[in-house]
Amino acid sequence: MKQLLKFGALFVVLALITAACASETTDTTEAPAATEAPAATEAPATTAAPTTTEAPMETEAPMEMTPVALTVGYMMPLSGGLAVIVDSLVKAAEMAAEEVNAGGGDVTLIGADTGTDPAIASQNVDQLLAEGVPAIVGPAATSVTLSVIDKITGSDVVMCSPSNTGAALSVYDDGGYYFRTAPSDVLQGPALADLIADDGHANVAVIYRNDEYGSGFADVLTQGLEDSGISVVASVAYDPAGTTFDAEVAQVVESAPDAVVVVSFAEGAAVMQAMIEAGAGPADIAIYGGDGFSQSVTPEAVDPDNPAVLAGVKGTEPSAAPASGEATFPDRFAAFAPDVPTIFSAQTYDCLVVIALAAQQGGAADGPTIQANMNSVTEGGEKCTSYAECYELLAAGADIDYDGASGALDFTDVGEPGVGTYDVWLFNEEGGRDTIDQLTYGG
Repeated sequence: MKQLLKFGALFVVLALITAACASETTDTTEAPAATEAPAATEAPATTAAPTTTEAPMETEAPMEMTPVALTVGYMMPLSGGLAVIVDSLVKAAEMAAEEVNAGGGDVTLIGADTGTDPAIASQNVDQLLAEGVPAIVGPAATSVTLSVIDKITGSDVVMCSPSNTGAALSVYDDGGYYFRTAPSDVLQGPALADLIADDGHANVAVIYRNDEYGSGFADVLTQGLEDSGISVVASVAYDPAGTTFDAEVAQVVESAPDAVVVVSFAEGAAVMQAMIEAGAGPADIAIYGGDGFSQSVTPEAVDPDNPAVLAGVKGTEPSAAPASGEATFPDRFAAFAPDVPTIFSAQTYDCLVVIALAAQQGGAADGPTIQANMNSVTEGGEKCTSYAECYELLAAGADIDYDGASGALDFTDVGEPGVGTYDVWLFNEEGGRDTIDQLTYGG
């Protein structure tokens, strides 16, 4: 494990970052017609219902304390560029709701689509707010979050995103109502930079989508690379709505790098095609990426006839199963949602559990009460690793410190983890991705 030592330089750039990385509202029994978002106990349209919903967790809770009845909205990318990971988010929220209810709670979910489109998100958040939800899990993309955060937090509604990593959100004026369980790119940028440095590269080019996620990640990564003594020989932005990226790739190639970082979502497949055509593919040069690339770009999308087309590409992403996380979560989630990817699943699960614990600790299901208790249930009290265990402690009058599926959250004053655990991933010759290491930064 490596510990981040260079916070000073990072905070200098933090204020400059505008980074990012997320229909109609359903009621509690029916998903919106436009997007068919799942209801509280149904799988989203993109997946079959889980074959099992049992979890080997302690579920008995004392009856002396009255459960707080709570309705939580979620805003997830049921459509758009991040739809490939929607099941890992929605199924984890459903699993959390089921386990909260089995452990003494009383939670109902209402789902809505964000796409990766601020216009879709803005329309659907109005519907959720009209339903009177006091808390919302999501959105997934930071650019989408930034498009609706004022409307949500200005309504005294708590937000908890499991997958926003944009550094700009650490300093956003949200009135204390925005939280996230995913670690900031302020931590991931140096983690990826150190991985590149450890691999021996000296001249690196960065090509990135020109939005809050891409530009923010590129800024923090660039600082981390330069702090490690690496020259950033090109930093090239591209329009994520573009159809060809030949001109941008040509700038990268002309800079003669010995490694290239691609900061993308699904359009990274087209960027990779252009790089391969220009003689700068994975067979020619070292290529790295972040979580947006790892979860959105597939070998099939780059070349359906060559599963090894991305072999050797590596990078970082928030860990799906951090060593500090609750040990049984990966197996429980696999049983609840077989064959569903796990990126940000632990973080989604924890968002819902923390919201439910905050309402229970405060004794009310309104936004201000939940907001006032979000940080405190994650730090400074008696350790507990499930809703049922934490519920028992609350019933006994104890202060709690929930350490969940994504690890020891220990929310900072701005409502986010102070430590980031990252998996190092690598595309193999068969077209799959292997986790080859785990890095911890912060603290």
